[in-house]
Amino acid sequence: MSKINFAGYDTGGFFDEMISEQGEVRPHYARFKERMQKMDWKKLNALRFATDRAQLSMGMTFNVYSDNQGSERILPLDIIPRIISGEDWEEMEKGLRQRIVALNLFIDDLYHEQKILKDKVIPTDLVMSSATFLKACVGLNPPQKVWCHITGSDLIRGGDGKFYVLEDNLRCPSGVSYMLENREILKRTLPDIFEKLSVRPVSDYSHLLRDTLESLVPDREQPTIVVLTPGAYNSAYFEHAYLAQQMGAELVEGRDLVVQNDMVYMLTTKGLQKVDVIYRRVDDDYIDPLVFNKDSLLGTKGLFGAYLKGNVVLVNAPGTGVADDKAVYAYVPKIIKYYLGEDMLLPNVETYICADPKECAHVIENIADLVIKQTDASGGYGMLIGPKSTKAEQEEFVRKIKANPRNYIAQPMISLSRVPTLVDEGIEGRHVDLRPYILYGKEIKIIPGALTRVALKKGSLVVNSSQGGGSKDTWVLNK
Repeated sequence: MSKINFAGYDTGGFFDEMISEQGEVRPHYARFKERMQKMDWKKLNALRFATDRAQLSMGMTFNVYSDNQGSERILPLDIIPRIISGEDWEEMEKGLRQRIVALNLFIDDLYHEQKILKDKVIPTDLVMSSATFLKACVGLNPPQKVWCHITGSDLIRGGDGKFYVLEDNLRCPSGVSYMLENREILKRTLPDIFEKLSVRPVSDYSHLLRDTLESLVPDREQPTIVVLTPGAYNSAYFEHAYLAQQMGAELVEGRDLVVQNDMVYMLTTKGLQKVDVIYRRVDDDYIDPLVFNKDSLLGTKGLFGAYLKGNVVLVNAPGTGVADDKAVYAYVPKIIKYYLGEDMLLPNVETYICADPKECAHVIENIADLVIKQTDASGGYGMLIGPKSTKAEQEEFVRKIKANPRNYIAQPMISLSRVPTLVDEGIEGRHVDLRPYILYGKEIKIIPGALTRVALKKGSLVVNSSQGGGSKDTWVLNK
């Protein structure tokens, strides 16, 4: 069987994270390439098959809501890791830290004095019209004034080789379990290569997460922590169960909790047990039918009232979604400047806000060249990729934008970086994004790893699992 050879690898004119335009291997990939070329194709394909089996045996599955068959799928794991140099990671860390501090100050300001609106840095209408701005949270003071305890920001690497923030996920960011399990699988799949490269560990994430949650109730020696899940049919249920197990916390649904005298209790076989911290994976609208969606069966009656009284901590705090509204995203450079007096370290992608009449006119005129996103959508839904769309699809989105301009933003088509990926035809470049995870309690911790999502379809730029994407283990090297 022939050995693996990258001699015919084609970068396709994109920024490739392993091979330069001149066909030279980038320094932080050199040792990896050297080790890979000692392996033959038969062994590589056997490892690929073993990886799929490992995912199934671990229960690493998810549901796709649009799939009428209701079948569970694995998130395909490509066994060729994405490697990031220690120097690149250090710069990224600085930018993420700056961003999360500023966004937290922004959220706190919006629910209190609203100085940023009074100073006309951001249009008041833009914020107040956001579906994720919760009037019920006005005046709220979460523990230690931290609103977004767990953040998963989505980054891309452009054709210039620079990292850009694509969006912020401040409500219930998902995917961290895949980051952790991908690492466990790859350590067993490529042990020799992993050991040689001095890869920074991610295995302490669960401990750091628990420490972060415990830091929010410093007056309790052994606080009771639960993970609140919508239930087994949720697309991310594997992750909810996994994190609960890893933290030594209970996995509960809304019906497993009761509120008495503004205190939250968990139903157990031994009676009621007081709950101190709820890591919720249920959206704001569904956590308490007495305050938000009255038809919700996912939350617990009285939960928000107990939270307001300071008798339980909700993570992330309700109302954080106002800062990851895609229209607000365009103002993050100004938000950072306003609260920190600093220039943004990690740039945004250029963004047009359709709520602005001039920018809206530009978007409609150039819709064939732009990526249109619905401000309150996720998972790759509510999106139009202009250059890859039909005339009919463009016309449909024009109608939608004109009917509700506030609900849409537009961005230029970005040439996402590519990473070598194992496909049926061999090894080819595929487009990727990056979701690092930030923990914010007493201090800010950024895990030296991330979920890399990869567009497995040739030529595709959509990395979402629901749209045919897969994942890679992300190796951050020591400097």
